[in-house]
Amino acid sequence: MEEKKKNTVKSFLTIIISLGFAAFFLWLALKDFDFKTFKQSISRANYWWVAFAGVFGLLAYWFRAVRWNLLLEPMGYTTSSSNALWSISFGYLMNLTIPRSGELARATALYGVEKVPVDKSFGTIILERVIDLVCMMVFLLLTVIFKFDAIVSFYDYVTAKKETSTEEQIPTGFEKFLMSFGVHDFASFYLIVKVLILLLIVAVIFYLIKFKRNKLINFAKGIWDGIASISKLKQKSKFIFYTIAIWSSYYFAAYLVCFALPETSDFSFADGFFIIAVGTMGMIIPASGGIGAFNLAMQYGFMILFIAMGKDGNLGGELGLTYSFISLPLQLFLTLVMGTISIVMLAKERNRMVETVEN
Repeated sequence: MEEKKKNTVKSFLTIIISLGFAAFFLWLALKDFDFKTFKQSISRANYWWVAFAGVFGLLAYWFRAVRWNLLLEPMGYTTSSSNALWSISFGYLMNLTIPRSGELARATALYGVEKVPVDKSFGTIILERVIDLVCMMVFLLLTVIFKFDAIVSFYDYVTAKKETSTEEQIPTGFEKFLMSFGVHDFASFYLIVKVLILLLIVAVIFYLIKFKRNKLINFAKGIWDGIASISKLKQKSKFIFYTIAIWSSYYFAAYLVCFALPETSDFSFADGFFIIAVGTMGMIIPASGGIGAFNLAMQYGFMILFIAMGKDGNLGGELGLTYSFISLPLQLFLTLVMGTISIVMLAKERNRMVETVEN
């Protein structure tokens, strides 16, 4: 009972913190937002392109499910692609409530319908995250190769802006927020925050080693079995194909939304590399559903692209926000729809398994 109470408190705090992140980044993105420009852009948007982008978003779900089966196969588990799909969808849905909880929820859901041990499937999920990181680095590399001029242009823009400003350092938006609470010594504040974070990390490590050592060791062994499954893959070419298919789907789901807005319909393939790289980094931040962090990332991302094109950077920022308020709701819509269906389908499959055992 005590353990359940602790988990409830932990989940509640996690949700509050993630909502806090979302609110803070959304405030940063919207504090100078031009709603007139947003209204004009939204009214002229072509939503057929958004629907087309949604198709690629759904394809990414399916490709990831099939690829997951390839990772589970070397450990002796043959699962249906549909059960893998609904487990993944359920995990994504859980991420909207408690950030980073989806991975464990996904593994638990699969156990409920396929009896694959949670630690082993969780290991394959961690392996997927490592592969996703590598793929993201590839997009970053493509961005540096094809959009290096955009990065340089933005650097020159920021440098010039600093040189034209007064010698007195202008507080950032976050620092102005702190000043409203009477904080003016920012150097000391940042130092205290860093020390507290370090102490928190040390305390967590000590607690895990002291009280959870055996559980950690057993869980780590199961995870290692999942990670090691890649070395035993029987269909390596298929695994590579589905990995490329997943990230190609992500790319087109992000890039095609640009065609929905008249002002960004001339964006090139290389611009698409830049958008998905910036957007992925925004989604890494543990804000609920990527809200706020993704919007802010797109604001700065489109600002950089517009400056590199010799256009108004502020207009680019406004359009980046407009893009984010089309793209992010699309992602959330797919997550909610697929997640809701997954609850029904997983429950149906579990009931079928129970009836089979009883008969």
